[in-house]
Amino acid sequence: MSSRAAEAQPVEDIQGDGRWMSLHNSFLHDAKEKEPEVVLIGDSIIAQMTQSKLWEQMFEPLHCLNFGIGGDRTQHVLWRIHNGELDKIEPKVIVLHVGTNNFDDTAEQVTEGILANVKSIREKQPSSHLVVVGLLPRGEKPNALRQKHKEINERLADELQGAPLTSFLRIDDKEFMSSEGVIRRSAMYDFLHLTTDIGYQKLCEPLLEEIQNLLGTFIKVESTSVETASLAGDLDHAPGN
Repeated sequence: MSSRAAEAQPVEDIQGDGRWMSLHNSFLHDAKEKEPEVVLIGDSIIAQMTQSKLWEQMFEPLHCLNFGIGGDRTQHVLWRIHNGELDKIEPKVIVLHVGTNNFDDTAEQVTEGILANVKSIREKQPSSHLVVVGLLPRGEKPNALRQKHKEINERLADELQGAPLTSFLRIDDKEFMSSEGVIRRSAMYDFLHLTTDIGYQKLCEPLLEEIQNLLGTFIKVESTSVETASLAGDLDHAPGN
């Protein structure tokens, strides 16, 4: 039996303002109106990227859409995927980060939830390359959640190794903390969310490098296909053919 982390569920509208569903509907509209090369989907770590100057500098030129919602758990992103957010687009790269808000699920359950998202994305977009970003550390000092994130990342690395068109990007925890294992507020202002400069730089630079490498691969493949087709056409019209 699958855990709740792997069962698609919308967020319960406890506050009564319909905000979560409104965001989902706005993402559906964006997907219908735009033709992104890259789509990022997940929780607040994804959502708050748009508030960073790095988003404007690094990601907007790549024609990115950001489908991040703060507070989302694995089951919430899974519901959004099941309900159309990836249906009307054909991105070359999809980036997923989710799981840090599943703090009351076990490492095994969270891993199962993330892998359920991976499976659904692969079904919706079989030709896109998927980059799964490992969970970042949280909490000022070493704690049980950090250890759980480490276990989840190790499980994901094993599960995703060799998976077609899928990369696992793990950011070294030490990028965000001192040698004593204390998270710097200059990197994570509340010991969870990244600061718009230093914090997101630690994530965005390796992520951008991964995306650019993948887009370069696609460009080369497309270019080769065009050249091959052109060459075939030249041969067809060559004397004696």
